[in-house]
Amino acid sequence: MFENKPLKSQVQITFCLILLTSLIATIVTYVAAGILFLMLQSNELLYPANHYEKQLPAIEKYIRQQSTALLSTSAKAGLEKVVPSEGIVYQVLDGDGRILYGTYRTKVVEDRERLYSRFNTTSGYQGKYVRTIPIIGNDARISGAVLLAYELKLTSPDSRYRQWVTGLFIPVVAAPFFYIVLFTILFSRKLTRSINRPLQALMTAARKIGERDLNFTIDYHSKNEIGKLCDAFAEMQDALKDSLSAQWKIEQDRTEMVEALAHDLKTPMSVIQGYSEALLDSEPADREKRQRYLSVIRENAEKASSLVKQMQTSSELERSGLELHLREVNIKEFLMSKIQMYDIYGRQKRISITGDFDDTPDGLYRIDSEKLGRVLDNLLSNSLQYTPEGGRITVSAQAEQDRLRFTVADSGPGFRPKDMPHVFDRFYRGDTSRGNNKSHSGLGLSIARRLVEIQGGSIQPSNGSPHGAQVTFTVKSQKV
Repeated sequence: MFENKPLKSQVQITFCLILLTSLIATIVTYVAAGILFLMLQSNELLYPANHYEKQLPAIEKYIRQQSTALLSTSAKAGLEKVVPSEGIVYQVLDGDGRILYGTYRTKVVEDRERLYSRFNTTSGYQGKYVRTIPIIGNDARISGAVLLAYELKLTSPDSRYRQWVTGLFIPVVAAPFFYIVLFTILFSRKLTRSINRPLQALMTAARKIGERDLNFTIDYHSKNEIGKLCDAFAEMQDALKDSLSAQWKIEQDRTEMVEALAHDLKTPMSVIQGYSEALLDSEPADREKRQRYLSVIRENAEKASSLVKQMQTSSELERSGLELHLREVNIKEFLMSKIQMYDIYGRQKRISITGDFDDTPDGLYRIDSEKLGRVLDNLLSNSLQYTPEGGRITVSAQAEQDRLRFTVADSGPGFRPKDMPHVFDRFYRGDTSRGNNKSHSGLGLSIARRLVEIQGGSIQPSNGSPHGAQVTFTVKSQKV
């Protein structure tokens, strides 16, 4: 393909194409003009360049026949019947070269000697060809001469056709120059497009990089210099994705974390400030009111502290993968202790927290119990926030080859389908009943997912039947 060739070859090919096409077009034009001229000549609408020159023998014959009679002006009418009124002009001279009459008034010869030197010759004079024919009397003496002046050019018996031929002759002569200019413009545009398209793609890619957008594709593949440049740019894009994307994400996450922390801390801090001011203004003896206000202050202080801890945990997980600290754990006992720890929180909201241990494996498994416990803490805390009073939360576990599968299910409102892909995103809070609680940061499930991934597992959200949210996750394990 043309675009796959080196730029030097593209320029050389373009130059050769310009010359070749211009030559072919010129030849076609000349052939067409020649055919047109032949058709006009065959129809006697156009005379060839030597048309009047061919009539000279007949005129010479008439001059020799009339001889000295032509020296009299009375012979003018007869001579002009033989000499065409257009195309040929004439003058009749005496023996000394003086003009007697004629349609050509320009003096060609000055004296007898010069006149004699021109006899029976054709010479050029002021853009015309001049044929000099001597007039010889009966006594064989030269008595004068007739000069016939004409031009060698295409002409026509009709003045309209003569103008048309003149107008056509100029573009035919200029055709090679016109075609060179025309094809230079056409082929240079093609060459420019072949170069400009990848350059525009590179400029667009550079602009996107400046806008911190690395999701672009340079759709140009060639073996020439620009193709190699595009390939190098694509390699640079991949390298930038590995380095800049991580940097941009850290900066974005840091900004989002600060904004989220400021937003989420605003409510508990406002409550603490309001109740503190109310305490300062209240009567010291009002013990019951003071205790109620202090309880509210403590609750919101705990919320603020929990938010800060979640931010710290999330930041810690993003900075490093954290090493696994495996130890031998009895899964059933581990889950029962975790349920007992949260049972007191469940009773406060009249929520039942139970374990489904029918399929829970017995024996010891090597796992990172600290990280597993943090995953369960986040999931149980999340379920406690959204499960209504009188509801229930169920924890279960099963063994699957080299993994353990855990499920935390509640009887809350569940996840809406449009929120499913985002429930583990940092700071995500859907517009559903599971996302309108202002006391959480949107980090709990994100932290849980990261902790699960560190343990070599995966985590998925779903909805139970007939309702309620359900989160299932797996971690790698080894049975002892």
